[in-house]
Amino acid sequence: MTSSRLNPLAKRAAQAPKAPTGPSGGELARISGLLGPLSLSPDQIRQFPAIEGSDEEPWDVMLQLLATDEHQALEALSRRTGLEFVPEPKGHESATRFYEVVPPDLARGRLVAGLESDGQRMTIATAQPLQPAAFQMVEDLLGMPVKLVLSPRAGVANLINRGYEQRQDLVTEIIEEMPLDERAIASAAGAAGQATDLLQLARQTPVIRLVNMILFEALRRRASDVHVHPQETKLLIRFRIDGMLVDAFSPPASLAPAISSRLKVMTELDIANRHSPQDGHTSVRIGSRKVDIRFSAIPTVYGERLVLRLLDQTATQLSLDEIGMTRPMQTQLLDLVERPTGIILVTGPTGSGKTTTLYAALSRIDRASRNVMTIEDPVEYHLDGISQMQVNPKRGVTFATGLRALLRQDPDVILVGEIRDNETAQLAVQASLTGHLVLATLHTNDAPSAITRLIDIGVEPFLITSSLLATVAQRLLRRTCAVCGGTGAGTAGRCEACFGTGYKGRLAVYEIMLMTDELRKMTGERADAVRLYDAAKRDGFQPMREDALAKVRLGLTDEAEVYRVLH
Repeated sequence: MTSSRLNPLAKRAAQAPKAPTGPSGGELARISGLLGPLSLSPDQIRQFPAIEGSDEEPWDVMLQLLATDEHQALEALSRRTGLEFVPEPKGHESATRFYEVVPPDLARGRLVAGLESDGQRMTIATAQPLQPAAFQMVEDLLGMPVKLVLSPRAGVANLINRGYEQRQDLVTEIIEEMPLDERAIASAAGAAGQATDLLQLARQTPVIRLVNMILFEALRRRASDVHVHPQETKLLIRFRIDGMLVDAFSPPASLAPAISSRLKVMTELDIANRHSPQDGHTSVRIGSRKVDIRFSAIPTVYGERLVLRLLDQTATQLSLDEIGMTRPMQTQLLDLVERPTGIILVTGPTGSGKTTTLYAALSRIDRASRNVMTIEDPVEYHLDGISQMQVNPKRGVTFATGLRALLRQDPDVILVGEIRDNETAQLAVQASLTGHLVLATLHTNDAPSAITRLIDIGVEPFLITSSLLATVAQRLLRRTCAVCGGTGAGTAGRCEACFGTGYKGRLAVYEIMLMTDELRKMTGERADAVRLYDAAKRDGFQPMREDALAKVRLGLTDEAEVYRVLH
């Protein structure tokens, strides 16, 4: 067994101090020397057997005595033993046997996870290196020798969770965790009070069940986001439903660390880091539904504030009809996306459905004869026949660098998730001028303002007049509930279809401003957005409010909703 290099060290460090008569001074010195750069003092070694947990988790006790960082300690142990240190372990399909034969309780209790296998030997990651008996047990279960690598506990916990999740032992239990009830909250609160560390907290069954139930309830109510908001005296969990935040429930404030730790384990983040922002993602399955989760955590004065963006791939509407675009506007937009070159900008604030509109348009493009590529942050939808690149600043992939790389891939159509800076804008313009059709989003309030925004970013007006085909602006309005007619009332009190709100789902309202000779002339003169708006109206441009009021007349929404969004 490759772990044999660790066994003498582990046995003597964890077991020798427990001799009934106590180790001699010379033996204490030898044990201290075995650990090299991690050596405990003789006094610390003498204290070791009396410390709670020294039998079950000697490595944790050692870290406690040394008061050192886990990463630094594992790196030092790696140098001392020759075992590889892997700070961010990633599992391979060849490790499937580990998760088939090693019980989940053993893997979680001993913090060991399968990494990969060559058929003759299994490589396992561990965050508890001083446990030779556990490694021997894993060898016996696998029927093959194991090779140890050292990894932080958060990374090993993530591997364990993902390994067993693939066998539908973990997150897919969500389907059975309904409804959300006070008993589950009380059970999780009790478990949180008994936990001795963050990882133990995240592994508690009641905590897992509570988080699963929160996710299920959010999906049942069609929430796009879940907010976990710690306040001075309580913890508030809110759902964003059809663009509006609503209070879901308020569990005890003591559950905040438990919920945070569980979500960090699921999204492969550092559970011990509670003082700096973190972002992660994961996927869960509920029956045949796959839901992508984007997770963000930031520290606040009352604890970590957590937000989860839920992307239900099966509920995605990528039809221009379904998202509310009228047939005349569809004709205009489809004529634009069939052009061989130029830029089409879709504008609006965050969360106004811009990316959905672009993908609905892309779905109408002939992807068999045209090479369609995207650069996005994040990749929200998946379409067959499209190559999609994810922005990853940590690895040097920004919109600008990604777009520059895409241009070397012989694209015909390029979707840029967002134009944020001068470099991205310049590259998009140059791409359109060199034979590509570019679709992109931009943050402006209306279609005419997109031109002035490009000029503000630093794009020369003559480049805009040469490349810009049209700008589209949009907002999302809540649909009137078809079941209760917008009253929110049902046969048994509130309407269960819309949960008493009177609205269910959303639709988009649009304005499309086609570039005309007059607009190009005014752009060259650096005209402001007001003058551009007036000129566009003279050429037949219809403002978004007109589209919204037309949908009110059709009974799709109401005037109160139009006023809320467009006033």
